[in-house]
Amino acid sequence: MLSYRHAYHAGNHADVLKHFMLVQLLRYLAQKDKPFWVIDTHAGAGYYALDAGRATQLAEYRTGIERLWSRRDLPGPLADYVELVRQLNPDGILRAYPGSPHFALKLTRSQDRLRLFELHSSDSRLLQDNFREAGQRVLVSATDGFAGMKALLPPPPRRALILIDPAYEDKGDYRRVIEALEGGLQRFPTGIYALWYPLLQRPEAQKLPDKLRALPAERWLNVRLTVRGVNADGFGMHGSGMYLINPPWILPDLLKETLPTLVAALGQDAAAGFSLEYGGL
Repeated sequence: MLSYRHAYHAGNHADVLKHFMLVQLLRYLAQKDKPFWVIDTHAGAGYYALDAGRATQLAEYRTGIERLWSRRDLPGPLADYVELVRQLNPDGILRAYPGSPHFALKLTRSQDRLRLFELHSSDSRLLQDNFREAGQRVLVSATDGFAGMKALLPPPPRRALILIDPAYEDKGDYRRVIEALEGGLQRFPTGIYALWYPLLQRPEAQKLPDKLRALPAERWLNVRLTVRGVNADGFGMHGSGMYLINPPWILPDLLKETLPTLVAALGQDAAAGFSLEYGGL
């Protein structure tokens, strides 16, 4: 039974890393006139209120996007990401946070397409409602994103960004992301794949990076943002990572310039830091 609702965690440090990276990938793809697709396997609701409902219970955005909200000295790529969040809050008060589908809709063109999957019945209905006016460019499916991704590859334009970010509440998700990437690379080896993953003490999470590096991908990038040390009891997420296959060649230098700012802004103790590995770039 599905229980995860991203609204509880909207705008937290993991969202900041994931969506900052997503913005860079979308900007890169839009540089060429040729159309592309965005396939989002776990799209959530698309938008999240921060001043009401579930987000107020944990208020994780306060140690995430809120720490960047008033900054006017951010490096250009980070400022670009924050500006897109500001556009959803035109009165200058941080009340709402966009999900991945919103960033994708803002940064794609009329010739591009979004294919959004969300299995949770409540969130899939919200996703449908939130993107009802987007027209034919956006198709929302209330079905399993792993299966949906498989059915769509290769996409007609032969250009696509595939975002995979399950909740990992089910241990089987660690296996399924590897299977999804293996299958994706067989069907569509030139696609850009972006996998988000949590930094946890559980064995499945610890083994995931090695399994990702074993995938048959010539070009890859792995970035990890740690915001605090591991709790004494070993529970809780102390950071997150993004593993990219076929990333833009510009990303390593861009990340080297911006990640120190993210660490300084989002770090909660002396253990905060980042790591950046890549190959074929």
